[in-house]
Amino acid sequence: MKTPSQSSSFLDYLCLFIQDSDTHATALQDIISRFEVLTLKKNQFVVTEGQVCLYFCYVESGILQHAIMVEGEEKTTYLALRHSVTSSLNSFLNTIPSRKSVKALVDSKLWVIDVKSFRDLLSNNEVFHQFYYNLIEKQIMLIDDYRIDLLTLTPEERYKKLLVTEPKLLQEVPLHYLASFLGISNRHMSRIRKNIV
Repeated sequence: MKTPSQSSSFLDYLCLFIQDSDTHATALQDIISRFEVLTLKKNQFVVTEGQVCLYFCYVESGILQHAIMVEGEEKTTYLALRHSVTSSLNSFLNTIPSRKSVKALVDSKLWVIDVKSFRDLLSNNEVFHQFYYNLIEKQIMLIDDYRIDLLTLTPEERYKKLLVTEPKLLQEVPLHYLASFLGISNRHMSRIRKNIV
């Protein structure tokens, strides 16, 4: 791993969550300096189920799959695309074994921070605290919507919503991962796509 020298992508992402980012150049640089670049090849893991997750990650490029094993079958619980942040958060924050695996579906470039530096930033860098608060607030709303969709929308409606809200997923993620993410069988997913396209 190495400390990143060019940080425009990550910096732009941070600024999405921060008010008056132009006045916080020093604090933003402090945040950037705490992260390191980690590159993963396709199918390499950030964390495997049962291990402690060591990193909170910004995905500069690539796709990270969150997955669990259910009765011997892999189930996708989340897909982190480029320009998003991700972690096995409970494991990372509490240094406990992760209940899921997080792996790269394609070659990926991440910016990562360990829990000690993360907690230091959270306590001592007001800008990072604001970023993290706003990020978590947004994620909670997205998770809430996703759970409601699983209970109230048909598989076809869930797919159509994904077409509108996350078109990049449909372009970049293999079909069987999307089907698992949407709670749809591969066969049903193929049928839906044929009927809609």
